[in-house]
Amino acid sequence: MARRALVTRPTIHKLETGDLSVSVAIFARVLEILNLDADMDKIAADDDLGQRLSDARTPLPHRKSVRSLADKL
Repeated sequence: MARRALVTRPTIHKLETGDLSVSVAIFARVLEILNLDADMDKIAADDDLGQRLSDARTPLPHRKSVRSLADKL
């Protein structure tokens, strides 16, 4: 597997044990070797936590200030 994925055996071991230091490119290459690359789009399909984290990092649009009637007089 390591030879076909063009990585070292320790890298494959890291991938198998869930080490987050393995790049997505290597992960994708291994999925392709295992003929599972067609399912790549399903990896984050139901990632509710990831979506909430992304939403939390996205700044909200600024609201235009509304002038009160007193400001207009």
